[in-house]
Amino acid sequence: MIKKIPNPIDVHVGSRVRLRRMLVGMSQEKLGEQLGLTFQQIQKYEKGANRIGASRLYQIAQILGVPVQFFFDDMPEEKKPPASGFAEADSAPFVMDFVSSSEGLQLNRAYTSISDGKIRKKVLDLVKALGD
Repeated sequence: MIKKIPNPIDVHVGSRVRLRRMLVGMSQEKLGEQLGLTFQQIQKYEKGANRIGASRLYQIAQILGVPVQFFFDDMPEEKKPPASGFAEADSAPFVMDFVSSSEGLQLNRAYTSISDGKIRKKVLDLVKALGD
């Protein structure tokens, strides 16, 4: 059997659903309950394996407290020309993968909970130094 490759737009929308769901601290089970679906169906949506219909996407947006457009934000151009010369490749997909990971969410929550701007700057400088 030939494995079907998900449409890149469905993958992007699904990853944005996952990102928002994780940012609000909601499980796949809880989102599924509110939609009348199983957590497995939510998994398929988030991976882009199953396409999310317009009415379902609207319901998800309402539950997660975002406009429908949120799921299409930061979508990479499908036929973007390759970087030329010394231009760097677009890092947006890598950043979104990290931010939507468990570690990325934990780091983001911890960092944004630091109220003192000077301390946040020092933490940022520390992370940059460790990365070098």
